[in-house]
Amino acid sequence: MIISRRDIVKKSLLCGISSFSGLVVGPAPLRCDSSLNDYKTISDWMDAWMRKKDRDVTGPLHVSRFAEPIYFLLRPITWKPNPGQSGFNPVTAPVGFVTDFASIPRLFWSLLPPDGRYTYPAIIHDYLYWSQTTSKSDADEILRLAMEDFDIHKAVVTTIFEGVKFGGAAAWEENRKLREKGEKRILKKFPADPRTTWSSWKENPENFT
Repeated sequence: MIISRRDIVKKSLLCGISSFSGLVVGPAPLRCDSSLNDYKTISDWMDAWMRKKDRDVTGPLHVSRFAEPIYFLLRPITWKPNPGQSGFNPVTAPVGFVTDFASIPRLFWSLLPPDGRYTYPAIIHDYLYWSQTTSKSDADEILRLAMEDFDIHKAVVTTIFEGVKFGGAAAWEENRKLREKGEKRILKKFPADPRTTWSSWKENPENFT
C-alpha cells in the first residue's frame, strides 16, 4: 500500500504523532489511535481547531499593584467572541486599568482565591462593570464565555457566573455612581513607590487619562 505525502500530513495533523500505525486509507474516515480520536475526519478536526483558535485571548497578563491588593494593567488584554456569537464585540481592557481581580468574598478565598485561573476573565468583566459599555447581563455572559475559554471547571464557572448574575447589581450601581462623581480607573501615571496606596493615588486627577 502506498501512503502519499498528503496522507502523512493528514495523519500528522490529526494525531500529532510521527507513527502512522492505524492509518486507514480509502473510503473509511481517517482515524488514529491517539488521544485526539474524538475527531473522526480531517474536517471535524479542522473545525474544532479553528473554533479553539478563534477562542484565543489576546495579550499576556502583566500587572503591578498598589500597597492594597489593588492592581493595574501594564499591558492591554483582549477577549474576542467565538464564531456565532454575533451579539458580542471584542473587549479590550486598556493599559492602566485598575482592578481588584475577582471580587470574591474573603470567606470563599480558600476555594476561589481572587487570583485564580479566572483572573484574566475577571479583569475583562471588571472593566465592563466599570466602563458599562454593555449591559450588565452581557458583561456577565462575557465573563462566563471567557472562563470557558480558559478551560475552567464547569462547576467553578457556574458558581462565579451565578454569583455575579444575582449579586453583581450592587457593584454595577456603585460603579455608575463613582463614575458620575468623577472617579477614574485608567492610569496615565504609575506609582514608583510600592508603598503607595490606591486610596491616595486616586485623589490626584493628573494620574489618570
